[in-house]
Amino acid sequence: MPNSKEVLLVGKRSNNVYLLGISNSTFVGCLLTKHEESWLWHRTFAHIHMNHLNKLISNYLVIGLPKLKFEKEHVFEACQKGKQTRKSFKLENFVSTSKPLELLHMDLFGPSRTMSLGGNLYALVVVDDFSRFTWTIFLHSKKEVYTEFKKLAKRLQNTSCSKIGAIRSDHGGEFQNEKFSNFCNKLGIFNNFSAPRTPQQNGVVERKNKSLEELARTILNESSMPKCFWADAVSTTCYVMNRVLIRPILKKTPYELLNGKKAHISHLKVFGCRCYILNNGIENLGKFDAKADKCIFLRYFYLAMHIGFTKEAYDC
Repeated sequence: MPNSKEVLLVGKRSNNVYLLGISNSTFVGCLLTKHEESWLWHRTFAHIHMNHLNKLISNYLVIGLPKLKFEKEHVFEACQKGKQTRKSFKLENFVSTSKPLELLHMDLFGPSRTMSLGGNLYALVVVDDFSRFTWTIFLHSKKEVYTEFKKLAKRLQNTSCSKIGAIRSDHGGEFQNEKFSNFCNKLGIFNNFSAPRTPQQNGVVERKNKSLEELARTILNESSMPKCFWADAVSTTCYVMNRVLIRPILKKTPYELLNGKKAHISHLKVFGCRCYILNNGIENLGKFDAKADKCIFLRYFYLAMHIGFTKEAYDC
């Protein structure tokens, strides 16, 4: 009987195997150990984790489940094939670089389903490892990556007392080509690539891409602007993030770490808001013509234009 304490069979253990002499025994039944029973319930419940089954028993959440102790003493092949995941990368609790431009992370996102108002489908995102300052460059095609990065690299090195030490990107053809390699070798830039199919190794710019896309999507939807203004939304988001995010450990904004001074944010406006631009004599106005034109705010141009970057391409 299941609940009786009668000894039915006695087995001897030999090399982790129990040997039973039942040839002359009248006992007929199913021999099932507690260990095997727990794994049978595990399979019955579609391979749910053992800890979850223990919680069901300890909290009396179901009826009919026997009081067993579910332990995972060995590897179940079906579980490994169906549920195995890559081990997570541990976060670094230190700053791996000591100054701006020592390491730049780069990635390209796109193509966008909607062409921007400037005719662009891609965005090249460049992140400084030390400050986390970000530049966004909008492109019509991947072929423009080399040309635009070449312009950015020269301007950064001319306007800064530091030189670019290394860049890190994935194995995309827009980064891994002869022109790119020759340019890096000429300037003494170490061209570093992440392992194939391992975006975690380029996680700094991957996470930045996600933040830029999410915030740009949010302000586009809030302002009810057409999707063709996605590049303006990304540029505005990048501009704001450079001035308001806090670099972990260093406790400063990316703008302050790169430029050595605190950022002024009193001029920031809501994306898509109504604004009025003074007509300062460019047009031949009559005495009673309107002195201002009603516009919609899309992005911050004046700083980018001040340092010579094209207003369609860069945020700095």
